[in-house]
Amino acid sequence: MGLIDFFKNAGDKLFGRETDEEKQEKLVKHVKSLGLPVEGLSVSVDDETVTVRGKVDSVEHSEKIALAVGNVEGVSKVDNQIEVEKPAPQATYHTVEKGDSLSKIAKEVYGDPMKYPAIFDANKPMLKDPDKIYPGQVLRIPPKETLA
Repeated sequence: MGLIDFFKNAGDKLFGRETDEEKQEKLVKHVKSLGLPVEGLSVSVDDETVTVRGKVDSVEHSEKIALAVGNVEGVSKVDNQIEVEKPAPQATYHTVEKGDSLSKIAKEVYGDPMKYPAIFDANKPMLKDPDKIYPGQVLRIPPKETLA
């Protein structure tokens, strides 16, 4: 999958003054708490860069795991090295800006603001409410051809 950039000062506040090893443990717990299916999850932290490894059945799960660890305050890059059993078209990413809403993003990407549920669903379980996104957050945008 490769390297994804994030805003270091935006996201869930999981860290205090932990060592990189303690951050790794917290990130693994965070992914597991979201119920994202991954076999052999391994997380390594090197300053502000997180590398994730493991095996999943779909590109969607790989991308969601990368977003789950990337949308954490203090993380500026995620190197997604997760092995995917069933390759498929990859999503694109959108960094939320002030004034954005899921419907505004859907209109820009798909030409239809009513397609916002596709973006919301693509970012579950990290998003719990379609009205609660914040500037600097990185969202997964599914390819248009995968929408029903």
